[in-house]
Amino acid sequence: MKHYSLEQLTGLTQTHLTSILVGEKVFLVHKSAKSAIEGLIQDAQVNGFEFSIASSFRDYHKQATIWNNKFNGQKPILDNNSHPLNTNLLNDFEKIVAIMRWSALPGASRHHWGCELDVYARNCLPKGVELKLEPWEYQSGHQAEFSQWLSETLPTFDFYLPYQKDLGGVAIEPWHISHQQISSYMNEQITVDKLAMIWKQYPFLGVETALSNIEMLYNRFIINITPPSAL
Repeated sequence: MKHYSLEQLTGLTQTHLTSILVGEKVFLVHKSAKSAIEGLIQDAQVNGFEFSIASSFRDYHKQATIWNNKFNGQKPILDNNSHPLNTNLLNDFEKIVAIMRWSALPGASRHHWGCELDVYARNCLPKGVELKLEPWEYQSGHQAEFSQWLSETLPTFDFYLPYQKDLGGVAIEPWHISHQQISSYMNEQITVDKLAMIWKQYPFLGVETALSNIEMLYNRFIINITPPSAL
């Protein structure tokens, strides 16, 4: 099993990454995942889909900005049906749990690894419509046909959907694909102790509450995924 540094696991370095051109945009991805991603793109094109990436690598500080903006109310925290919650009614722990349904804690995002992509088919997106990355788009909306192709094709390129099912942690994300082998190594190496060390060094809003509940948050939201064998 390849060993990854603490910085690679938590989005504090880009040494494990390389660039890939998708459409007109350049994205950072894990070096060992690039060829598989290129294979997916080519297969999508053959099947009539313009494979596009909404998000790939995010570093720790970008994830902290996303987190802080939700925690302090600058951005909405969504409920299970993608509707904004009244955060005035939530204590810090409740806010953390609500945010983690849709957004990871800094250092705990799989997007730090470079082998995780949020994807869609650009040519399936109706003109003038902005991609929201909400489940309905992939279940019955404009990305449904692309989503079906994804489910059938991902295993060929060693990718899978870690959030295909709602296990009580992260909500269903049919757009989030993960490279099976790389992510299994990195997920195994990101431990409670490593996260606590990084959070103390690079704090974010609500960090004390997160540290006080780290075991529960780790088990419910970080390692609680749909395994490839269950698909």
